[in-house]
Amino acid sequence: MEKLIQLRKQYIIRFKEYWLLLAFILAAPGLLLAQADTTKKLKQINIPGYRAAQIPTQVPVQQISAQDFNRYSSLNVADAIRDFSGVNIKDYGGIGGLKTVSVRSLGANHLGVLYDGVELNDAANGQVDLGRINLNNIQSIQLYNGQPVNICQPARSFASANILAITTIRPKLDSIKPYQVQLGVNGGSFGLFNPYLQWQQRISRQWGFVANSYIEKANGRYKYRVSGDASDTASTRNNADVSIQQADAGLYWVKNEQEQFNLHVNYYNSDRGLPGAVVFYNPYSRVRLYDQDFFVQSGYQHSWKNKFHVLLNAKFSQNYTRYVDPDYLNGSGGLDQKYTEHEFYQSAVLAYDLTKNWQVSYAVDATLSNLATNLPNYAYPTRFTLMNVLASNFKTGRWFFEGSLLQTNISESVKSGNVAAPVSKLSPTVIAGFSATKNLQLRAFYKDIFRNPTFNEQYYFAVVQSRNIKPEDAKQFNVGLTYSKNFDGLLSYLTFTADGYHNTVTNKIIAIPNKNPVISSILNLGSVDIKGADIGLKTQVVFSPKYKAVFSANYTYQQALDVTDPASDYYKNQIPYTPQNTVTFNTGIIRDKLGIYYNQVTSTDRYFLSENQPQNLVLGYSVSDVSAVYNFNIKGTVFNLTAAMDNAFNANYVIVRSFPMPGRSVRFSIQITI
Repeated sequence: MEKLIQLRKQYIIRFKEYWLLLAFILAAPGLLLAQADTTKKLKQINIPGYRAAQIPTQVPVQQISAQDFNRYSSLNVADAIRDFSGVNIKDYGGIGGLKTVSVRSLGANHLGVLYDGVELNDAANGQVDLGRINLNNIQSIQLYNGQPVNICQPARSFASANILAITTIRPKLDSIKPYQVQLGVNGGSFGLFNPYLQWQQRISRQWGFVANSYIEKANGRYKYRVSGDASDTASTRNNADVSIQQADAGLYWVKNEQEQFNLHVNYYNSDRGLPGAVVFYNPYSRVRLYDQDFFVQSGYQHSWKNKFHVLLNAKFSQNYTRYVDPDYLNGSGGLDQKYTEHEFYQSAVLAYDLTKNWQVSYAVDATLSNLATNLPNYAYPTRFTLMNVLASNFKTGRWFFEGSLLQTNISESVKSGNVAAPVSKLSPTVIAGFSATKNLQLRAFYKDIFRNPTFNEQYYFAVVQSRNIKPEDAKQFNVGLTYSKNFDGLLSYLTFTADGYHNTVTNKIIAIPNKNPVISSILNLGSVDIKGADIGLKTQVVFSPKYKAVFSANYTYQQALDVTDPASDYYKNQIPYTPQNTVTFNTGIIRDKLGIYYNQVTSTDRYFLSENQPQNLVLGYSVSDVSAVYNFNIKGTVFNLTAAMDNAFNANYVIVRSFPMPGRSVRFSIQITI
């Protein structure tokens, strides 16, 4: 106990020291101006001042764009959104470690991840590893609490408690320069080597494509210390190497803003070591994870002058996973499990503008998923999901209203064992917004949503122990405000957001270990009561045409209490891995072509078990990153140089118990745009 108190005192002292490190000299973002499709050269006009990004305010939404990825020292999507308020990332350490995101304590399964409007699927586990999604081809990322306010969306956009929308880069070229090529490489600590290539091509006035590929290799060997093992020597993480290859291509047809088509193909292949939990004197692991995923998706949208809007999406995906543990003690001499998942998806949306301020829409999504494996006596489940959504939004004066009703039907079949009962549920959402002034908007929403058990929860070893799992229900209440104002003086803009929320989760799906650790009991035993607040601030100061400073900060408070059983020892205890307080901030100074940025994430203590006892405590942490970006142009060729230092103060910390995070590391990158 004294050791914990000493560590907490050191953590508080170090935290104070971090906040003193806010002095720099610095930076310039590259300002890329799109040119019109014409040979006429226009005189350049310099417009003083900068404006805050305009994003919808009827629901809480946070956004990060490609030009800010280096500012936040980001290599993948999980890195890019870690500063968002309400976000709790579960990171198992290392460059190849699994990274999942829980938003407002609802769990990773309640987050829908959209890739160009189509959801990334994982019917087996229900969680998307955001550490796998590289940023090379991403234009912007938005996190919506509740759902996007645009009602001309696929039904899946209404079917999750929160939506993470990823938008990829589109070709924006003209006849003067019909192509653009980007060559880049990231390299640094732990053997990181990550070359990448992007090729944009204008085929004609209406057709163009973007092709991307990258390779990522790292040995993953980093130093760490374990408190309490009586060792003065840092250990080296083993079996954390990665080898990844990915190729992605998009074909785009744009007739005009009203009619567009795209076709997207993506291939991902990886071989990763999974470092095990660090047990005293036994950090050894030989577990391997192999992934080979492929998907092809297409989208078409058309808006007519008679105010009809049509949106069509289709997708086919195949996900292959192989899990190998040669040291698992069984009669077969280890585990070698193989899973192949297929999904066929089709969506159609029809929207109509009844008046200038009143729109209605109807969306229908059909999904067919199946999972095969080499496990003996497996169920081989097939799931058909049909979603229908009626939605409408209406604006009158200063008021904005939106409502939607999602109807979900799920039916399944299996080759062996017991099949899950059909599911038919209605899920309503109500959103209201009010413009109190030109700069101040108030908002509120209520959303009732559920998640169905995943294939693993429903059927993994279900032939041994049959299951009847109900869907997990979540109800969300949110009230908040946004204040945003642009200025013409020293301060160019100021944006402030604040939201309070109350979420409840019932029929929570939990796993209870049995005598056989592989076969857990999956039951609807959990209930969680969540109260929280998200606060955000963004601003920019322009000292002169050459100098400016940027600053953003987010604060999250989460009280997520287990209210399952009043007679239990953990009744009204904080649920595992949920810190009550999280603070993030990012600041930087920009001078012409140079920018220097400082980013910090601070999280308070949490517990790894439901019982909030000292022996279950996971200490809080504060991690700081520093990055520098330099852009310059030589005869039309744009160079971008980046240097980053992650965990600059070499903090010894964990996010998941027994999975130590890396200490100080450096990363360098160069990108050439031709």
